[in-house]
This record gives sequence, structure tokens and C-alpha cells, in this order.
Amino acid sequence: MNQTPDSEGQSAAFDTIAAIATGSGPSAIGIIRISGPGALAAVDKVFTPLRGKPMSQRPDRQLVLGRLTAPGGELVDQCMATVSRGPNSYTGEDTAELQCHGSPVVLHLGLESLFAVGVRQAQAGEFTKRAFINRRMDLTQAEAVVDLIDAETDRAAENAAAQLDGAIRRRTDGIYDSLTTICSHYHAVIDYPDEDIEPFVLESYAHTLADAGGEMERLLATFRRGSVMKSGVPCAILGRPNAGKSSLLNAILGYDRAIVTPIPGTTRDTVEERAVLGGVLLRMADTAGLRETDDPVERLGVARTRQAAEGAELVLAVFDGSAPETEEDRAVLAAAEKAPRSVLLCNKSDLPQLWTPSGAISISAKTGAGLDALEQAVAALFPQEESVPAGEILTNPRQADAVSRALDYIHAAGKAMTDGFPPDAVLTEVEGALSALGELSGRSVREDVTNGIFARFCVGK
Repeated sequence: MNQTPDSEGQSAAFDTIAAIATGSGPSAIGIIRISGPGALAAVDKVFTPLRGKPMSQRPDRQLVLGRLTAPGGELVDQCMATVSRGPNSYTGEDTAELQCHGSPVVLHLGLESLFAVGVRQAQAGEFTKRAFINRRMDLTQAEAVVDLIDAETDRAAENAAAQLDGAIRRRTDGIYDSLTTICSHYHAVIDYPDEDIEPFVLESYAHTLADAGGEMERLLATFRRGSVMKSGVPCAILGRPNAGKSSLLNAILGYDRAIVTPIPGTTRDTVEERAVLGGVLLRMADTAGLRETDDPVERLGVARTRQAAEGAELVLAVFDGSAPETEEDRAVLAAAEKAPRSVLLCNKSDLPQLWTPSGAISISAKTGAGLDALEQAVAALFPQEESVPAGEILTNPRQADAVSRALDYIHAAGKAMTDGFPPDAVLTEVEGALSALGELSGRSVREDVTNGIFARFCVGK
């Protein structure tokens, strides 16, 4: 990819790319996306409107019916096309879309027609990368595109959509501008001593630094919630053999994922699935029953169970209320007590009950009774902070690292000021904070970091 950005923020120059922007399976509609300086010329060569002017002479965002043809003139599809000229397009370049019938064969034939007229295959994330380089979005907005595609809960989708709308940028722009004002004032006084510029008094900016630090602390504090929202909570389902762990997993998922039999020890390895319970995304691991056994394979499963319990943020401890309490049940209780969070579940409420652990929720994985109470319990363990607006929640380690480093620089600047260091020493720390914040948004970021971010994307985005 040949890239020639200039210092005035104008659109960078690229070759012309195309990719299928919809899923790989059959669908009602499939979209081929084209972007670059030759996009309009390329679409004119492969698409002929049924009536009127070619697409290059049509207004932006007008949907036109026509014929998509192969290099030899054979009809590929009767479809729709639309164009959007830069800089007012997704990528900031001239773009076009072919909205075809969603046959994978048709879409690939259409793509080959474009390749035949000089367009090349887009790389993963290249459309959004061009939007970033052409300053149509910042890095937090670009990352939000992937987060929105990957969102598994309503809250995750809401947060990603708001970030795509620029929520993080708006939150941090004020901090960045206030720090820039400090640096600009200092350098103006130093570089232009004969000009009538208000004297630089470092102490007058103490509140500015304190306010910036407070804002960044509040933003950084959202990262843990963002990690849970995006990646889910590691959750281990523990219990002795035949307590109903696999049945509980199947009941939560709504289908038979784990094998269920009346034979103790059926589950010999961890079975992992993701599910939303009480609005919380859980990375659930159904584990082998905790018990002493001479079976070498089952012993390995029990060892993995203990590892899963040690790494879990949440333990769902399942007990068979229809059978007497055992030493194995007491071992499960002990493991649950060590977990950061746990919910005790007394299963098989559809059968006569012989015991119930203190504080346990009565459920039946077979009938679904009590699962609503389980949902409420999980939701209560991971409360949502309504005071944090959607979009202002950090969702990945790169963002959190940039804010954390900026905050460290602000703290260092404040300490240097308190300790009586000269203004240039304080300003060095302030400039470090600006650089870190620049990495958050993409104002200043290494090429390898940028490439790593867009490598997460799929082709066509």
C-alpha cells in the first residue's frame, strides 16, 4: 500500500481496493465495497445502469439498478450500486458499493471483475485504516468498529456505538487541550521574550494539572468494567459428580452443549462456552466433578477443575439437594469461599430435598426453576455504574495503558511543581502526558502499533 500523507491533514493517496463486506455464507444481500482514487472509474467498467448516466456522473448516495458484468461481458448479477465521493465518505476517499444478491459465487465473480480492471484485494481492516489515516476517525473510534462487530451484550454494543460516535475523543480532547495550553504558553514566553505575552507563572496551572489528573483517574477506573463488558467474566461451575453442573450449563445456554448422564464422572475435561446471564457476559467452564478417584483420566479432569476455580472471577457452586451432604460437597464449599465472587446453587429442586447449603438458591436445571433468581444474583455481583455514560468506558489494554502512562506523567508533573523544580522540568512531564494521550486517540502513534490494531479487523471493514 503506497501512502503519502501530508502535514496539512489532507487525504492520503492510495491505490484502489475492494473486498466483500458481508459474511461468507449465502444471504439475501451481499455487498462489495470499493475505495480509492480509481473507485468511480472501476465501477463504471463493471457496472452499467439500466437507465441513464454511468455511476461516475451520478450524485452521491443514489441507489441505482444495473448490470454487473464479468471481464468478457457475461452477466454476473442484476444488482444495485451507489457511490460516495471523498472526503465525505467512510474512508475519506472516493468509494462505491455493489449491492448484489448474496450468493458467495456471485460476490466472488464480481470481485474478480474489479480485479480485472486494476483494483486490488483489500487487506484486513484496510477500509477503516484509511478512514483513520484520512482523519475521518481517531483510533478509539476505529477500535470501536471491531468492538461493535464483536459485541455480545446490549451494553457492549451500546458502549461501542457511542465510542464510534467519538465519546472517548470528546472526553479526552478537553484534557489534551488544557495541557497543550500550558506548554504553548511556556514556549511562547521563552521563544518570544520581546512580545507582550502574559508572564508564565507555573503555579497558576496547578488546578489545571489537578483537574486533568482527576479526569484521567475517572476514565482509567472504567477499564475493569470495560474488560468485563467486552471479554466476559471467567466463571467456573463447580460441584461433586452428578450434582447437575452440565445440566446447569445446558439450561443457561438453552441447548445441550455438555453430555449429561446419570453416571458419575461423565465430564472429564472442562467444557467452555460464553453466555449472558443477568446482563453479564460469562466465560463459563463446566468442570469435572470434585472427588478423589483412581481413574488417571478423571484425575487430570479434577486437576483442571481446581485450576479453573483458582482462575475464576465467579464460581457457581452446584449441590445436589436430593442427596445427603458429602465430604466432596464441603470441598466445593471451600473452593467457592476462596473465589472473588460465588453463588451457591442447590439443584434438583424438582425432587424431594434432603439438605440445602446456607444461602444457596434453590434451582432445578431440569425444569428451569430458580434460574431467574440466579440471573438476579449474578447481576447483583457485577452492578453497572449508571453514572458512567455509554462510550466513556475503556475496553482494551492499549487504551488503558495510554491513559495510565498519561496519568503517571501528570502525577510526576504535580510532584515536580510541589518540590520546586523549574518550569522546564515540570513541562517535560506535561509533554509526556500529551504524548501518551496522543497515542490513545492516534494523534501520535507508531506504525507498528497502528498495524497491530487493524490486524484485528476482518476483510471488508
